[in-house]
Amino acid sequence: MGTRGQDRQIDNIEFNVSDIARSKAFYGGVFGWTFTDYGPTYCEFSDGRLTGGFTTGEEVRPGGPLVILFADDLAETQRRVEAAGATVVRPVFSFPGGRRFHFRDPDGYELAVWSAA
Repeated sequence: MGTRGQDRQIDNIEFNVSDIARSKAFYGGVFGWTFTDYGPTYCEFSDGRLTGGFTTGEEVRPGGPLVILFADDLAETQRRVEAAGATVVRPVFSFPGGRRFHFRDPDGYELAVWSAA
């Protein structure tokens, strides 16, 4: 996922899915994506340019994937997000490789910001 030098840029797109194997078969077969499994609830995909993930750890969100941005300083980015009028809808939590929080922008779109551990 993200690295230094990509502060505040889109880094990852995450699809909440009901069946990872089905999603892999669909996107692999149609678009030629490749996959790396990280346990039973998460699989990273790559289209050769951008990486993202399939997860069964959250509810399926019809209407679009979760766009995830990278931040060198998670706390400062959260401060900036809130100061700009967004609402944090999921406080900072840890996951393998880092920490992240989710927010809703002024139009109601949910996005996430992550930082390396």
